[in-house]
Amino acid sequence: MKTSRKLGIWMDHSMAYLMEFTTNPFEIITVESDAEEKINSATTFEAMMATKKKLLFTYYNQIANEIRSYNKIILFGPTNAKVELFDVLSEDEHFLKVKVEIKNTDKMTPTEQHKFIKAYFSKS
Repeated sequence: MKTSRKLGIWMDHSMAYLMEFTTNPFEIITVESDAEEKINSATTFEAMMATKKKLLFTYYNQIANEIRSYNKIILFGPTNAKVELFDVLSEDEHFLKVKVEIKNTDKMTPTEQHKFIKAYFSKS
């Protein structure tokens, strides 16, 4: 039987922390978004929104490329970025058989994120 690889992702629109659930200390991969800093250079509201949408799509695809080898993923955080990432993953055939769940949480310290992931995956 294939071992299940489990991953927790705490994220907002500017940063994602990818933490694999293992018996070893968590290794954190950080993916940063350029969306917040680059949209300020747009000249019109329409240009700003188009730039933000394009940059967020790039950000979500960077995350998707990092997580292709996982079977179970929990997306959590304070913004709707996790839902937007879920929508991108739902359209990617690599994630058709991956169990992805979404949980709303507040801002969390790294220690709180680790505890959340441990508690979530320990019950499943």
